[in-house]
Amino acid sequence: MRLVCEPVADDSRFDGGATVLAREVDVADSIVSQARGLMFRRSVPDDYALAFTFGSAKPRDLHMLFVFFPIDAVWVVDGVVQRIERLHPWRSFARERADLIVELPAGAADVVDPGDRLVLESD
Repeated sequence: MRLVCEPVADDSRFDGGATVLAREVDVADSIVSQARGLMFRRSVPDDYALAFTFGSAKPRDLHMLFVFFPIDAVWVVDGVVQRIERLHPWRSFARERADLIVELPAGAADVVDPGDRLVLESD
């Protein structure tokens, strides 16, 4: 599975349309995997993403307790990016409405803007 960002319109951030943000995507689709998230990991590969999928859009929380490295978090509703935020180890907390949340290595979401589309694609 891979994570692709599609800009809203022709955009100089992307050469030729969409860009791949992550080529290795894990899906946290159980209560246990969602509660654990990236806790206790020391790092993740540069082209990695952890996707939290939910059945409906509502306010969703992220915390950084026991996460040892910074991440970029992206909140998505119906495929459209609502918010992007850099979260810092141990001390960050954020909440936004979403039916999909994606956690990426810090800097990986620098090319993503609210309004862009994020798509999880099967390989």
